[in-house]
Amino acid sequence: QVQLVESGGGSVQAGGSLRLSCVASEYIYGSACMAWFRRAPGKQREGVARINTGSGSTWHVDSVKGRFTITRDNAKNTMYLQMNSMIPEDTAMYYCAAALQWRGDYCPEIANVYRYWGQGTQVTVSS
Repeated sequence: QVQLVESGGGSVQAGGSLRLSCVASEYIYGSACMAWFRRAPGKQREGVARINTGSGSTWHVDSVKGRFTITRDNAKNTMYLQMNSMIPEDTAMYYCAAALQWRGDYCPEIANVYRYWGQGTQVTVSS
């Protein structure tokens, strides 16, 4: 059973940056889809970014394009979310998720596809 642990959350002012990390408890063989989701108070969970660990293909939701970047270091079993030019609307609990032994390149935004989830890390952006 793979466990995912997020870190790097915190409080920043608008315009600031944070880098979130998600470490897997064991080496992930083959391709996997890994993703960052977020849930703001009173709002539905939103897919922020996804990455195919085999091909390196990435996808970002429109609201974060040009500001957030998802990356992956396979040797360290770690996925990152670099968040720049942050705005108050980015305030949320951020979760990493993984779907292992993925076939194909495209990683869906649908949360139910991802079997493994971390506990979340809180990000707060003040104006």
